[in-house]
Amino acid sequence: MMYFNVLKKPFSYLVLLFGLIVVSHNTYAEVLDRMVANVEGEAILESELQREIATIVQRIQASNTAMPPDYVLKKQVLEKIIVEKLQRQLAEKAGINLSEEMLNNSATDIAQRNNMTLEQFKQELQKQGLSYQSFQDNMHNEIIINQLRGREIGDRIKVTDREIEHFIETEDKGGEGMGQYHLGHILIAVKEGASSSVIQKAKNKADELVKALRSGQDFTKTAISDSEDENALKGGDLGWQTKNDVATFFVDAVSKMKEGDVSDPIRSPSGFHIIKMLEMKGVGAHTITKSKVRHILIKTNELIDDAEAQKRLLALKQRMVDGDDFATLARAHSDDKGSALKGGSLDWVGPDDLVKPFQEAMEKLAINEISEPVQTQFGWHLIQVLERESKDNTNEFKKNQIRDIIRKRKIEEETELWLRRLRDESSVEIYQDRL
Repeated sequence: MMYFNVLKKPFSYLVLLFGLIVVSHNTYAEVLDRMVANVEGEAILESELQREIATIVQRIQASNTAMPPDYVLKKQVLEKIIVEKLQRQLAEKAGINLSEEMLNNSATDIAQRNNMTLEQFKQELQKQGLSYQSFQDNMHNEIIINQLRGREIGDRIKVTDREIEHFIETEDKGGEGMGQYHLGHILIAVKEGASSSVIQKAKNKADELVKALRSGQDFTKTAISDSEDENALKGGDLGWQTKNDVATFFVDAVSKMKEGDVSDPIRSPSGFHIIKMLEMKGVGAHTITKSKVRHILIKTNELIDDAEAQKRLLALKQRMVDGDDFATLARAHSDDKGSALKGGSLDWVGPDDLVKPFQEAMEKLAINEISEPVQTQFGWHLIQVLERESKDNTNEFKKNQIRDIIRKRKIEEETELWLRRLRDESSVEIYQDRL
């Protein structure tokens, strides 16, 4: 009877009742989703922080690493969101955009590298409790930030031949520079222009951490709790690197370390660094196989579709079987005018000189064998390998590695300073009472 009486109340009463419910709900929603930080006028909501924490927790659990205290995790994750948001804001101001097509192509490429179709990759994400939309959002952010860093930092980094020679003379005297090392890293940050007392406080903290780590304290857990660089939530893991594939100020320490060693605090403009040698392995001689190859290309267009292109190439292959010369047919029929003038010759090519479908088909051919029609983004090809040779490419390979080492080292040094400067010079307000 009471329920019936409520339904018989005047319409205005029901509107008022509904309004109170809405207000109450909205107030509750505001409490649940309040702002925890303001980054250059852009809010970070509690729900955003909680979603990111959930993702990080899942990653930490998957790596069987001890979970840090909640307040530490919140602090680290919030700082990660702040720095990413600052970079995205800067990218937007710089006009860096990512089209839907570029995003889909990147996702497809990641799926293929994992030997899956895009649909299979989506299903695998679901099995792991991850939504494809979240994956796309994270990938979008990473690509945008990488493009920004490339523009702000990467484009300015140059490596000269003299720097490579100097590296060999000073850092690779024994030829050991191509060893590989798995490093862990902790940063105790110090702001630019900090007072001597602040610097000393950071130094004391770094000394205490080194002492604890050498006494057996877990490095990964310590990095998550105390490190102040962007790898903190990965347990400070820098991955596998060549011996000198680290910042300049790490070089001396790394060269003297054995597996399991923890370095003394290393001072840099960013603060104090602690390095742990997680694993070590060597690198031997490097050989490459080059192929002397030629091809005939038929491009598709409004008049020539895929089936017609294949048909024409199969007809040309039959003529070769019957005795016609490959080079003569290439000059007359290939749509690659540059190589056609040379009888289809691409001369000697290395492993990274050609697109993947062409490379894979070429590697399967015996000497003088002619392929079936092969499709690439350029059209359809007949391929013939005339010669192959394997040679010791150690010196050239080593120089290229050293070039990459120096470049990566410069980028890491510049990125660390750039991020610290970006964070210090930005307007960021954190509402501690809401954390």
